[in-house]
Amino acid sequence: MKVWLITGCSAGFGAEIARAALAAGDRVMATARHPGTLDFPHTTRLDVTDPASVDEAVKATIAEFGRIDVVVNNAGHGSVGAVEEIDPADLRALMDVMFFGAFTVTQAVLPHLRAQRGGTIVQISSMGGQLAPPGFGAYCAAKFALEGLSEALHAELAPFGVRVVIVEPGAFRTEFGGARMHRSRVIPQYAVSTAATRAAVDAMDGTQPGDPAEAARAILKVVDAEKPPLRLALGDDAVDAIRAQHERLRADLDAWEGLSRSTSWR
Repeated sequence: MKVWLITGCSAGFGAEIARAALAAGDRVMATARHPGTLDFPHTTRLDVTDPASVDEAVKATIAEFGRIDVVVNNAGHGSVGAVEEIDPADLRALMDVMFFGAFTVTQAVLPHLRAQRGGTIVQISSMGGQLAPPGFGAYCAAKFALEGLSEALHAELAPFGVRVVIVEPGAFRTEFGGARMHRSRVIPQYAVSTAATRAAVDAMDGTQPGDPAEAARAILKVVDAEKPPLRLALGDDAVDAIRAQHERLRADLDAWEGLSRSTSWR
C-alpha cells in the first residue's frame, strides 16, 4: 500500500492519478491551491509557488500516513504564442509553476525519500519536453528545464533507491486547450508560423486522442515496475513525435559529425 502525494488534483492527470491510486488500494494526499474543490478522502492545500505551503503539505502527508512513497509533480498549465509575443512576466509566471514549482516540491520531499531509502518521483512533462513546435516555446522551455533537472536527479538518487520517472504525454483530454491555456498577445506577422498552432489549441479541447484515465493506469504500472524507464511517452502522437525528433537529431549529428569532431585538439 503506497502513499501518494499529488499536486494539481483539481482536474486532468492529477485527479485521474489520484483516482487510479485509490482504486488500487493505495493512500493518497490529493492537493490543490483550493482543496475545498477536491472530492478525495484526504486533501490539503498545496500551492507550488509558495514554499511554505509545500512544506506544510509534505508535513501533513507524513503526519497522516507516516511516509511518502510516490510524489507526482503535475501542477501546471499550457501557453501558446511565438517567442517575440511572450510577455516576460508571463514567462516567469509559467516557469514559477511548471519548473520552479516542481523543483520546490521535489526538494521538500527528498530528505524523507533518502531517509527511507526508497520512493518514486513522477514528473509530468510532455512530448514538448523533447521537441518544441512553433508557438509553444514558453511551455516547452519549462518542460525542457524540468527534464534536464530530472535526468540529473535520476542519477543522483539511484544510490538511495529513489527512482525518477519523466512522463511525456501527447494530447490528452485534460482541458489543456481550454480556458486554462494561457494565450500571449498576437503579432500579426507571426501568423505565417504560429496561426496553425493557435487554431489547433482553440479547437482541441474535448477532441484530444488521449484518455487521461488510461494514462493514470499506465503511470501506476510504471511506478509498480521493478525497473521503470527514465522517460515514458504516453499516446500514439507522443511516441511518433518523439521518435521523429530523435531521428532528426541523429541525422544532424551524422551530417555534421566531421565538422563537430574537427574542433578537438589534435
